[in-house]
Amino acid sequence: MVCVRLAGLLHGRGSAAVTAAEPARSEEAARPATPTTPPGTAVTCGFPTSPIVGLDAVPSAETTPDGRADQARAHEAAAEVLADRGDWRRAYHHLKAAVSLVRDEQTLPASVPDQLRIEVDRLRRERAEAREQSRRDSLTATWNRRYLDERLGTLRGEPTGEAAEQVCVALADVDHFKQVNDTHGHALGDEVLRRLVDLMSEGLPEDGFCARYGGEEFALVLPGLEPAEAVRVCEEARARVDAHPWHEIAEDLRVTVSVGVACLGDGGCPGSPGLDAADALLYVAKRAGRNAVAYRDGADGEVRLAGAAGGRRGIGAAVRRAFPSA
Repeated sequence: MVCVRLAGLLHGRGSAAVTAAEPARSEEAARPATPTTPPGTAVTCGFPTSPIVGLDAVPSAETTPDGRADQARAHEAAAEVLADRGDWRRAYHHLKAAVSLVRDEQTLPASVPDQLRIEVDRLRRERAEAREQSRRDSLTATWNRRYLDERLGTLRGEPTGEAAEQVCVALADVDHFKQVNDTHGHALGDEVLRRLVDLMSEGLPEDGFCARYGGEEFALVLPGLEPAEAVRVCEEARARVDAHPWHEIAEDLRVTVSVGVACLGDGGCPGSPGLDAADALLYVAKRAGRNAVAYRDGADGEVRLAGAAGGRRGIGAAVRRAFPSA
């Protein structure tokens, strides 16, 4: 005879769900046997999701308080197993079921151990932390490409008859970053990227954010700003980077960025609305001498450079190469 123990559901035990069977002790032989499934049978734990292979506990089908407490324990164990496997979506559904059973007014408090509530809360916190970590760049601690794509999709929304909120985006690339790594080493290059995030994150609008787009390239999302205001914010960020005392890190170090600013719907493709246009304008800024912000003037549609860079020569050739069909 075998029985299954779900550690973490008994007071004072660990939190991990144990799914392997172990021999029953002789003193436990007189206890009612815990229902188990036939060998090779997957169990759903009374929840309408795909079977959970490796989980052998079957909750009681009784509607009594004790039966509901047993069901809550089974859902908590299922969530534990799924969380360990990284299947957070299904783990979350089991946690919701467990919480619903625990909170049901017909469930007697004495029948639902405090340990269950503790374990459910812990799993929910771990899930939230894992979700947060999956959206953060490990080097700079800013948002990553996954979060950027999610937020842009949300900000773009679904087509409606109402006017959508103006959302501008910018792509910023560190000028000659390879030379920084080659001259000063990758450790110093990493510190440069971390400081850049701090500098470019200043002065962003409410709900605006900076995300690492890839390598030494960063995206600024600027919701609620008119295009001219978005250009001003990006030009100020560029100037902060240029004026930063980089010599404090290395004596002969200087860091600048080139930026392209566009708005959602400005030539954007479905997967990256606005980013393709911003990328083309970033190319203009780099080809026109770097350390500049390029944008398309809404008044006449001409591509220009912001601030002091506006008087540079050669922007026309850069525009023709970036927008050959224009």
